Amino acid sequence: MSVLSREEFDAIEFDAASTGEHEAAAERMLMLARSGTESLSLARAEAFVRAGEQWLLADNALEAARSFRLAIADGGPVEIDPRVPLCRALFQLGQPEEAYALLGRVKEDGRTDPRTCDMVMEALVEQSDLPGALEWADAGVEYVLRNAPRGSGEDVPDPREDPGSGLRDLLRLRYRIRNDLRLPEDDYDRMLSD
Repeated sequence: MSVLSREEFDAIEFDAASTGEHEAAAERMLMLARSGTESLSLARAEAFVRAGEQWLLADNALEAARSFRLAIADGGPVEIDPRVPLCRALFQLGQPEEAYALLGRVKEDGRTDPRTCDMVMEALVEQSDLPGALEWADAGVEYVLRNAPRGSGEDVPDPREDPGSGLRDLLRLRYRIRNDLRLPEDDYDRMLSD
């Protein structure tokens, strides 16, 4: 029995990106997730999520959905809520009602961190649901601004200047969505030019 390792999964992803062999990468990751023991660097649930992402890249939404459901059932720690990429797979499988219901639960649970919002926005833009994508963009911007460090002086980064906050990316995507919806400039849009 092997120990799940972030480095090994990173190497598998790197190889798949360079060769295009995403299906083989997904199968290898699933095999490791099922047979390996968790480590401090990689939990089994995270291994299932990463396998699901490879299935999505291989254009196999059915297997991707299965992997994301395994991650949800496992319940272990993950970097990305597996319900979000599961929604993308469900959209691809022609199950938008289930995808939207799942997104509603994600939002109810307060998962509005920048990365989650970015992934949801991307999935909704693919569905041509610009108002829904804008709602998630707003939630992400509000999350960053609400959780920005408070204080004064040079030791407190401005979230608009801090690439780690995700705010700039959210504001840019939000601006594009609002532009496509032909909405007038607002305070968040003006933050981009400040």
